[in-house]
Amino acid sequence: MSAAVVSARAALGPLGTYLPVPVTGLPPVAAQIGAARRLEAAGYRAAWTNETVGGKDTLVQVATLLAATDRLVLGTGIANVWARAPQTAHAAAAFLTEAYLGRIVLGLGAGHPVQAEAVGREYGRPLAVLRDYVRRMDAPTMPPAPDAAYARILAAQGPRLTALAAEIADGALPAMRPPGATARARAALGPDKLLVVAIAALTDPEPDRARVAADELYGGLVADPAYGALLVDLGLDPADPSTRDAVVAHGDPEAFAAAVEAHRRAGADHVVLLGRPGDDLDEELRRLERLAPELVSS
Repeated sequence: MSAAVVSARAALGPLGTYLPVPVTGLPPVAAQIGAARRLEAAGYRAAWTNETVGGKDTLVQVATLLAATDRLVLGTGIANVWARAPQTAHAAAAFLTEAYLGRIVLGLGAGHPVQAEAVGREYGRPLAVLRDYVRRMDAPTMPPAPDAAYARILAAQGPRLTALAAEIADGALPAMRPPGATARARAALGPDKLLVVAIAALTDPEPDRARVAADELYGGLVADPAYGALLVDLGLDPADPSTRDAVVAHGDPEAFAAAVEAHRRAGADHVVLLGRPGDDLDEELRRLERLAPELVSS
């Protein structure tokens, strides 16, 4: 097991959450800093940020939030490979690791064809793109400090990307899969890799509204034939409400705690709550704070 994996497991702990992102646009920097501080105060060990192309640079965002918090680990879920050169990604992650004592985990992903097109690149095959990107990350023009090792994980929704993560990275980051898929990912990675699992978590405390939102989100997932086939292959019935509940956490704090524990038992090192974007940053933060006493102590 690499030193980077050992360090990341200890730093991340069992639970984190994505930094809430309103659908109306990126919040002001001051609001993002306030959100990170509130999550840290609530007891969350880690906050994760996303990136498309344009809009923001997730590594600049991470650097800003690291400077504004005391202990919070920042993960990129994911840093888009089309947004920066691989040598630049490596240099930035190593610099932040040295500056902030291992409080960063670098998640990488190939995103979508439209993001490659936005920077004048051809999307190609994600496996080949990621393999080449990681290879180039390991050839910096100026080697980083010896103590700047960080965990590097790949967004991996299927078996081929998971196998690639096991081969060339420190672990994998699948998203919105049931616990059975987490167990498969752990078996493919082996015991010495980092497995971070992002789960759909609709934090609305109003039960009927949360159930409707869960139906809507789940319906969008199973509309993809490949996703439905995955559920069937795991022995689940896509039409059964219990399958929806295994994929989309919603309800009372105990339901969220049970969802996190199910993925932990299946082999996840760290579970990340992935909420549905809303219109009110403060409201989503209040919901996460409401859940924290049940979750961060579980």
